[in-house]
Amino acid sequence: MRARRLSGLLKKGDHVAVSNVTGREASGVSVMSQRYANNIVGGWALGKGRQTIQVPGCSGIPVFPTCAELYAELPKSQHPNKVVIYSPPTAVYGEVKEVLDHGGANLRTIFIVTEHVSIEVTAKIYSLCKGASVDVLGCNTLGVINAHEHVRVGAVGGDSPEETFRPGSATIISNSGNMVNTIATYMLSAGIGTHFGISTGKDVLILTPLVEYLKLAAASEQTRLVVLYVEPGGLYESEAVEWMRKTEFDKPVLVYVAGRLTEGRNISLGHAGAVVEGPETSASGKMAAFDDYFGVGPFDPGDRGHQHSADKLRRGIRVTTLHHLPEAAKLICNALGWKPDFPVRQPLKLNPWFINFRGLGDKLPASLYLHQVKIPEPYHAQFARHIKESFGLKPARRDMRNVSHASALDDVARVYGYGLPELMQTRSFGEVLILYWTGELPRHDFEARLVEMCLTASLTNGPGTISAQGGKLSASAGNSPHTAMIATLATIGEVHGGNGRKGVRYLVKVFRDLGINDPYAPDTGVDLGELAQQTARRFKKTKDAAKESGVGYERIPCLGHPVFNDQPVNYDPRERIIYKAFEDAGRRNVFLDFYHELARALRDVGAANKIWAVNMDAALASVWLGICWVPLMEKRITLTRVEDCSFLGFALGRAAGGAAEFLDHQDYGTPMDMRLPAKECEALTRPRKLQ
Repeated sequence: MRARRLSGLLKKGDHVAVSNVTGREASGVSVMSQRYANNIVGGWALGKGRQTIQVPGCSGIPVFPTCAELYAELPKSQHPNKVVIYSPPTAVYGEVKEVLDHGGANLRTIFIVTEHVSIEVTAKIYSLCKGASVDVLGCNTLGVINAHEHVRVGAVGGDSPEETFRPGSATIISNSGNMVNTIATYMLSAGIGTHFGISTGKDVLILTPLVEYLKLAAASEQTRLVVLYVEPGGLYESEAVEWMRKTEFDKPVLVYVAGRLTEGRNISLGHAGAVVEGPETSASGKMAAFDDYFGVGPFDPGDRGHQHSADKLRRGIRVTTLHHLPEAAKLICNALGWKPDFPVRQPLKLNPWFINFRGLGDKLPASLYLHQVKIPEPYHAQFARHIKESFGLKPARRDMRNVSHASALDDVARVYGYGLPELMQTRSFGEVLILYWTGELPRHDFEARLVEMCLTASLTNGPGTISAQGGKLSASAGNSPHTAMIATLATIGEVHGGNGRKGVRYLVKVFRDLGINDPYAPDTGVDLGELAQQTARRFKKTKDAAKESGVGYERIPCLGHPVFNDQPVNYDPRERIIYKAFEDAGRRNVFLDFYHELARALRDVGAANKIWAVNMDAALASVWLGICWVPLMEKRITLTRVEDCSFLGFALGRAAGGAAEFLDHQDYGTPMDMRLPAKECEALTRPRKLQ
């Protein structure tokens, strides 16, 4: 192979082209791949040139009439070095030949998605590509994903690759494309993410055999575990086992061999290459070959005898069912002294979305009683929409009277599974608060510090604020301390304190389709100046039309402040400290940067006569949206929760501030001193008598 390690198959910076790109499957997959990786420079389709496939938030995919015209019209710097073939079986050979003719020395890899290409044609393609020193994967591959570099070709990962493929240390190599996704999901429950996910394809001839992928994995430092999904048919696995044995392959292998139950029955697994021709190509033969290589029998979840034997597990182990993969992976990690790639968020278990025990609920033993879980997004929204459209009802919600995702109490109190004593000893208040409010520990150390700074900034803005008055009124009335905190919270609303919630909603509306993966990156790929100018011009147009019509209009939240608003250029000093904290951490916050660009743009286009202050609510919205952006985009958290986190970040700080006002007023004030004298009050209605 031309590739020397797995990144040679696909990496960030590769340019991808797609044949038959306007076809139903190719166009849909290409749009999703472009949103995930933004690495497709173009495609071609006979009779469909001179158009662009639009991709929300990313570069569109230009369509050319032929492969030749794509290479002729694209700048050389954009010539594809990776090509995905989606053409019908009869056209695949011609497409590959044309790609080789025009791709030149820059062409590195061809991925053939097409299924049921004839053996003769597949053999010719292999010969052509080998002669041109071009790697070719397939036929019938679903594609490849490089989770570390956030790039893919083909449909591996479906519409939401981030949900399944968290960066990690396992390389998954599978005859079945969909099983790459399934196995990656299973491995998450062991705390193991994916380095590469590879669908080899399972036509009769596989253009890149298993042994070649193992060679690439052996040379890739980020892969420490290989997971295989194997189907009957072909000698690829026996060749791979022989190679691993001869070379003393130093990475453990987890393998599942499918098809044992189909032996002796007239049942097909569905792939053209899953045809048994001799004992070595059967499921049983492949199982025996792997077990012999491992030197240990298949994984038995009830047998803990393997746990302390690193020698036995250094080569790996075979599982008999797919759902044993996480436990087998943990067994290997424990034996070899490896730590998982990340904390386990949710173990692999039956998590029913709907439950109806009818009259059996009180009779079942606790071990058999299942608890209904929250339906994850995007399925919760889809189900809600289906119920509404079908029945006009809201989706059922589970009884949460005695259960919680956020907390637990067994031997110790827990926050999202983490023991409270351990959190007390090793984590700051800001870190634990982020965990408790979002369900995940912060990804970056500076995020907890920023949350604590926001809480401090929210403590007070002087005794005259509405919320401070709440605490003082409570003391003046002779109430207890907790009542003062309640009174403080009761005076916070959409106008006072709630603008951060509106800010989050506004920012998500602006940024949701722009393909930003890391809001702290020095270069997010978005021209904030141009984005701010466009936003400001739209706002001015709306504002002018509303004024002309005499109607109200929606203002931009979190800009301007009643105190810091008397200079040509205004700043909220609290926001300035938050802004500098990002700089001190060597990071940017794309949302806060956008607010500053927008404040200038609004003055430039005439929508404002000064540069408004970016206020503390904007800082709160930007800090919490930065913390929650990745899980929000990966649909692990709801927008409502992110909005509420921003509001609560203010409310928690201000409630503590209200308590301080109470304590001060209680020590130095007099009862009822907050009452306004009658002479200072003015009636707006005249006295009247009842008839």
